[in-house]
Amino acid sequence: MPTDAPVLTTEELLAKAKQPAADAMRLHPFYHGKVQTALRCRVRDFNDFAIWYTPGVAAPCKAIQANPELVYDYTHKWNTVAIVSDGTRVLGLGDIGPRAGLPVMEGKALLYKYLGGVDGWPIMLDTKDPNKIIETVLTIQPGFGGVNLEDLSQPKCFRILDTLREKAEIPIWHDDQQGTATVTLAGLINALKVVGKKLSEVKITFVGAGAANVACSRLIFNSGATPALCTMVDSKGILHKGRSDIELRKAEFVDKWKLCQITNEAGRTGSIADALKGADVVIALSTPGPNTLQAEWIRTMAKDAIVFACANPIPEIWPWEAKEAGAAVVATGRSDFPNQVNNSLGFPGIFRGTLDVRARTITDEMCLAAAHALADMATVKGLNSEYILPTMDEWDVFPREAAAVAAKAVEQGLARVPMTYEEEYRHAAAIIKSSRDLTQLMMDEGFIEEAD
Repeated sequence: MPTDAPVLTTEELLAKAKQPAADAMRLHPFYHGKVQTALRCRVRDFNDFAIWYTPGVAAPCKAIQANPELVYDYTHKWNTVAIVSDGTRVLGLGDIGPRAGLPVMEGKALLYKYLGGVDGWPIMLDTKDPNKIIETVLTIQPGFGGVNLEDLSQPKCFRILDTLREKAEIPIWHDDQQGTATVTLAGLINALKVVGKKLSEVKITFVGAGAANVACSRLIFNSGATPALCTMVDSKGILHKGRSDIELRKAEFVDKWKLCQITNEAGRTGSIADALKGADVVIALSTPGPNTLQAEWIRTMAKDAIVFACANPIPEIWPWEAKEAGAAVVATGRSDFPNQVNNSLGFPGIFRGTLDVRARTITDEMCLAAAHALADMATVKGLNSEYILPTMDEWDVFPREAAAVAAKAVEQGLARVPMTYEEEYRHAAAIIKSSRDLTQLMMDEGFIEEAD
C-alpha cells in the first residue's frame, strides 16, 4: 500500500533492522515468558470447585468414556494445538536444542492466540530421534486438537510429518513446510500480478532445498508453475539429474531426488550465481544473510525480477540492496520491512478453520484455499511493489483464511462438523476478536505490565 514514510539512509535502515533483537533481550526477561494459562469458566465462589473438579467432573468423564467425540464439547481439546519441536533447526540459528528453542515456540503460541484465537502450547522434546518424536506425538494426542511440528531438521522432518499424518487421529501440520509454502505462494501470485508475468511461464530459482523450499516448490508447481523451467540450489550447488551425492541417498532424500528429475530441464550446473542468471523469481529460504545473495547476482536476473529473501532473522540480502540491483518486487520474512512473507499470516487462520470443523487432516487443497484467500484480500485493497500481501494488523485476513480452509475441508469430506463459509467466517471472527480484546483488557487493567 502507498506510504509517505521518509526515505532512510543505509545506516538508519541497518539500525532499524537491529532494533527488534535489542528489544527482545530487554523484554523477554522482564515478562519471564510470553504465554500463560487463564481460566475459561467462571468461579463464583469455592463451591464451584465441586462442578469443575471433584465430585462433579466425574459426570463428563463418564460421558466421554461412553462417547469419545464428546471430549471436543466438554474440554479445551477443540481449540488446543501442541507446538512440538526438538530445536534442531530453529529460525536461522540451526541446531540450538530444545531449551534455546523454547522462546521461538512461545512466540508461536502467542501468535496462535492473538491472531487466531487458538490455544497453542510449546512442547519441547529432548531427543533428536524421529521415532521417539513420532511416538511422543501419538502418545500426547488425546489432549490436543492438533499438532504443529516446528523447527525439525531435515530429512527426518519429512518422515515425521508423513508418518504422523498417516497414523494420527488429529491434524498434523509442519509449519516450516506447509505454512511457509502457503504464504509464499500467496505472495508469489500477487508479485507476478505486479510485474505482469504468468506463473506458468516464469523461471523460478529456489535457493535452499530444505523442508521449506521443498514444500514451496510442490505447492507452486501444483498451482501451475512449470518445473522444467525452475532451478533448485542446495549447499552443494544446482540440483540436476547427475547429482550422484543425492542419488546415493535417494531413499533418505526422496523429495530432493525427485526435484533433480523434474526441474532444471536445461541441465544447468554451478552455484547460486549461475542459477540466478535469467531467472524471473528467486525464492530464498536459505542461510541468513546478509550477502547470501549478492547484489551483482540480482543484476543478472530477468527484467522486473522478483526477490523473496525470507531467511530469519536476517534476510539473504537486505531489501534495499536488492532494489538497487534492479529487483522490481522484494519480500522478506520480517515484519519491519514491506512485503512480509511469513508463516504468521497463515497458520493462525488455517488452524482456526481446521479446528472449527474438526477436519481430520490439512491437505494441500486446504493450503491452496488459504493462499488464495490471502492473495485475494491484498488484491482487493490494491497491489503495488511494496504491498503484495496483507499485513498482520489487517486482522480480517485470519477469519477469511479460516472460512476458506473450513469450506475446502467440508468440500473434501474431511470435516466432522460441517460449516458454510459464512458460518465459519462469523464464528472465527468472533473468537479472534475475543482473544484480541482480552489481551487489550489485560493491558488496560495492568495484569500485563507495561515495560519501562
